[in-house]
Amino acid sequence: MAENILLEVVTPEKVVVSEKAQIVMAPGNLGEFGVLSGHTPFLSTLNIGRLHYKDESGNEQSIFISGGFAEALPDKVTVLAESAEREREIDVERAKEAMERARKRLAEKGKQDIDVFRAEIALKRALYRLYITEAVAIK
Repeated sequence: MAENILLEVVTPEKVVVSEKAQIVMAPGNLGEFGVLSGHTPFLSTLNIGRLHYKDESGNEQSIFISGGFAEALPDKVTVLAESAEREREIDVERAKEAMERARKRLAEKGKQDIDVFRAEIALKRALYRLYITEAVAIK
């Protein structure tokens, strides 16, 4: 059996995860990447999305991350995220409300002075939170 790798997900406020994992998958800016024990060291910027991993027992775990950086070493993956929430910490109702607000802003982009980029990012964050909690499917 392969060695496990230490996964640490840290935000400016707290340590979200610090545990051993069999594999870590993260949303890099150039696409999703996976890290196993013994991986070649590298750095990557991260997109908004779902970081997922298999814990030591083989159970799939999901974390919402809102951008940041990842450092992969042969024995450790460190994620420095702007914000991060485990699946069980996501407030589904709050995410649904944020999704609706963002959709309304985008629908009004020709009528009012709307920051389209900011509204699109807010929508993306809300959709990924709902996707992780299985409250919505992203296609």
